[in-house]
Amino acid sequence: MEFGVGLMVLGGFLLGGAWSIWRADHDTEGRTGPQVLFAVVLLVAALLATASGVLRVV
Repeated sequence: MEFGVGLMVLGGFLLGGAWSIWRADHDTEGRTGPQVLFAVVLLVAALLATASGVLRVV
């Protein structure tokens, strides 16, 4: 497996984790601050990993 493809797979995994954390909200309070922060951090990491994977393949 090429390194760029591995980075794109990692980006997809991180994107799924961000989506999972974003969907996990409390019944009465909604999303907490740490949940939003961690989801944003995972989203940024997913975007960076996917972009660098695409650039490695191209």
